[in-house]
Amino acid sequence: MSPREKILIAVAWPYASGPRHIGHVAGFGVPSDVFARYQRLRGNDVLMVSGTDEHGTPVMVAADREGVSRRETADKYSQLIREDLRDLGLTYDLFTRTTTRNHARVTQDMFRTLHERGYIIEESQLVAFSRSTGQTLPDRYIEGTCPHCGFTDARGDQCDNCGRLLDPVELIEPRSKIDGEPPEFRETNHLFLDLPAFADRLAKWIDAQRHWRPNVRNFSLRYVEDLKPRPITRDLDWGVRIPVEPYASDDNKRVYVWFDAVIGYLSAAIEWAWERGTPDAWREWWQNPDSRHYYFMGKDNITFHTVIWPSILFGYGSGGEFGAGHGDLELPYDVVASEYLMIGGKQLSTSRNVSIYVRDFLSRYDADALRYYIAAAGPETQDSDFTWEDFVRRNNDELVAAWGNLVNRTLTNAHRNFGAVPEPGALTPRDTALLEAVAGGFDRIGDLIATSKFKAALNEAMSLARSANQYLSDEAPWALLENDRDRAGTILYTALRAIDSLKILLTPFLPFSSQRLHELLGHDGWIAGPLELRDVDEDGETHTVLTGDYASWVGEWKPSDLAAGQALRPPEPLFKKLDPDKVVAEELARLEAAAA
Repeated sequence: MSPREKILIAVAWPYASGPRHIGHVAGFGVPSDVFARYQRLRGNDVLMVSGTDEHGTPVMVAADREGVSRRETADKYSQLIREDLRDLGLTYDLFTRTTTRNHARVTQDMFRTLHERGYIIEESQLVAFSRSTGQTLPDRYIEGTCPHCGFTDARGDQCDNCGRLLDPVELIEPRSKIDGEPPEFRETNHLFLDLPAFADRLAKWIDAQRHWRPNVRNFSLRYVEDLKPRPITRDLDWGVRIPVEPYASDDNKRVYVWFDAVIGYLSAAIEWAWERGTPDAWREWWQNPDSRHYYFMGKDNITFHTVIWPSILFGYGSGGEFGAGHGDLELPYDVVASEYLMIGGKQLSTSRNVSIYVRDFLSRYDADALRYYIAAAGPETQDSDFTWEDFVRRNNDELVAAWGNLVNRTLTNAHRNFGAVPEPGALTPRDTALLEAVAGGFDRIGDLIATSKFKAALNEAMSLARSANQYLSDEAPWALLENDRDRAGTILYTALRAIDSLKILLTPFLPFSSQRLHELLGHDGWIAGPLELRDVDEDGETHTVLTGDYASWVGEWKPSDLAAGQALRPPEPLFKKLDPDKVVAEELARLEAAAA
């Protein structure tokens, strides 16, 4: 057996400024959890961390819009997002928030260390302010025409059409997304991360990452060709305090939100270790050259994780409070960035009122149905268009008619006629061929998941399910029960063994239905158990985190050893068939009402 690997899964931090839509979880959520569940089933030591990003102007704008305090806004949406991610089954070891004292401490230590080492410099820049409120405008709340490609809806930080990173002042005819007015630009001093100081090191490092997705590697290589210092402070009164003077004494300046958000991967790991009573355990991932770090996000966050965060890690080295005496912090091994999920040819966007919120979706449909759709048809390597027609078709034709039908036919016949896993007779070549084909899927599908080819992995698993379904139809054990009960039992034994293995192969994608099937087959314990919302005390202040007791789970990434004679539980359908006309009509009406 191969040694257990240390796998860090770092998942992009969603803003606590509103509910998250299905495009968000198609980028950072479902892909990261498929990967995490597979690694846990393999027996590797997984540490999956993230949290809600609660600083900066997005939360401030949402608070002003709703007429409540920034803290109330962050609390409200942090809770909503945590519950949505729990209901979707995302197996975080720690999903926390950036408003903790621990996060501020880690962020300030990294900031201070970079400053002491000369990697943070002072420069002046033009900053956008709202003419109506006087507050600074977040780059993403400013739109205009891209100076490079002419796209008319480019954001102040990046053009979604050509992918270039931007500064709001570069936009042609910039306008605030809040009130449509042109922003007022004022010159003010700020601290900048000296990215050009890392240019050569970054270029060599990125060029060596041949295992990255081509879109990630190529985009990053282009970006480092023309690096400029990047501002890491903002004119705000909401965020992590700047730890160096004279900025530390200025009540109207804070650390820029993107800088403290990427540091959250480290601070969340430190919080996880502290909360479980092993305060140095995080070092087993972060200062272990044999560990592997995987980052999951949408494509609009690529450069923050392939250029800016590595630059911070290069600059911090083995210094500061957390590095000194223990070695350098590990760099990303892979940056798994998905493209955009669209609807009607438009990018899903809360601010543009083009959204299907996760909470609304899960109030009407099963979590596994959404997870399946994202894995099978989501934006893994190119933009994809969500349609309700395609969602219903995949649910009915693939989940229900292929996999669900195989499980239901097998369990119903076996339970009704045997009550337990039948004792098999001699297996025929056809029986053996099916079991060998399914067993062979563990290596193939595992390799695909390990290299973030989730769509291909799911296709392989569903192909095996269809083969098993065809086997059951051809062998027709129900027709043999009267005249050759032994052969009927052998066929059902073979089919039960096959679906017991397929249950594991599909667990990363379909954890809820796989757990139900695990129980219907007479097994005990969790292969995909419930997640937990837990209160954490931090020096008298309490915040809630999403976590789970994954060490107690019993699933293993290996073929079934289902024993003859094991009692089966009464069968029940795994999936619900949807009425296509009803679903499409109702959902299109909801979209039209939301856009009105």
